[in-house]
Amino acid sequence: MSLSPLSRRDVVGAALSGAVVAATAGPAGAASRPAPAPSPGGGPARRSPSAGAVPVPPLNVPALRAALADLEHPQLTAAQLRVSGSAGRWCGTEGVADRATGRAVHERDTFRIGSITKAFVATVVLQLAAERRLSPEQPVQRLLPGVLPSRFPPITVSQLLNHTSGLPDEPDPPYDPSSPEDIARHRYDRWTPEQLVAQVSHGPMKFTPGTKQEYRGINYVLLALLIERLTGCRYGEAITHRILRPLDLRHTTVPGNDPRIHWPHVHGYLRMTDGSLLDITRFDQSAAWGEGEMISRTGDLDRFLTALFSGELLPPPELERMFTLPPDEVRMVDGTPARYAAGLQTFTLNGITLWGKTGERYGYSSAMFATRDQQRRVVFSFNPTRRDATQAQVSQRIAEALTKA
Repeated sequence: MSLSPLSRRDVVGAALSGAVVAATAGPAGAASRPAPAPSPGGGPARRSPSAGAVPVPPLNVPALRAALADLEHPQLTAAQLRVSGSAGRWCGTEGVADRATGRAVHERDTFRIGSITKAFVATVVLQLAAERRLSPEQPVQRLLPGVLPSRFPPITVSQLLNHTSGLPDEPDPPYDPSSPEDIARHRYDRWTPEQLVAQVSHGPMKFTPGTKQEYRGINYVLLALLIERLTGCRYGEAITHRILRPLDLRHTTVPGNDPRIHWPHVHGYLRMTDGSLLDITRFDQSAAWGEGEMISRTGDLDRFLTALFSGELLPPPELERMFTLPPDEVRMVDGTPARYAAGLQTFTLNGITLWGKTGERYGYSSAMFATRDQQRRVVFSFNPTRRDATQAQVSQRIAEALTKA
């Protein structure tokens, strides 16, 4: 067994943080290159602009409706959007939750949130740091002895959190990742976290830890293992105990080995080679263990985002890490400015800087973002029938509608 490259890469996140930033109406690079400031862990870092520096425009409901209503570019079966914050609120849905019954999607429907899981994992790790149960500057090899090869250089917890670890690539999959039929045949493959880590334990390091940034799911598999080592319980139980129950997020879960989605939910579909749509909702998520397996709904994610940005979940020093980018000289491997902090990513469009996270699984794509002062928060989910770069069109339409005066 192995994983499709698409299953380990955040296509929408890269496009939203890259292509959207490139379209920023303000000065070039303004979002990605704020003034240097001391890092919570020591040394120079890059921070977001101060909260409230740019007022958000009034809600443009017709533009939001139009952005959500286009289910053809690319082809979607459903979409839902929740906008909140001090500058206005709006909710909308389009399409069907279940093609077999024709049931329309509802704002309370749950869906797979993919890599938004990383924000929950990062929050728990930083809670443990606040409790002095770990230091973000400790090598993960000291905290998880024997998990990574001894020949690897020290990789700190902070470098896992902000994707500057430099870990080797996973091997190529033994099946065709461009074939929807192959994807469907492997949908019930079962993985352990140890198997996932073993995939990156044989090749050479891609770069010296801390010198470049590359978005990698394996970083968060290791962080979830770290949570389990330090708490003595499954990482999903730690998330439930520390975040879900205190915030009363009743429809947010870590499914573990259960391939189903419970409660009313939106079905995901995959377009087959013959043009038909296969219901891909039931899908073993163990390949996304620790980095992308959670299920939620827009209302729960809005509540989580509110609590996180308001300081309900983390003390100020640990929360600031989630908004602190690496130093200016640390670039993405493609040469663009670093855009990932600890558990969150950032982009700026039309002068408005937002922080949050995107997520993808087959049949599902989602995002949650907010300005730091919470003038504007947004959570959306849509259901593409193909998993490729065209998904970014939806995210960019919504982002434009939210930030353009």
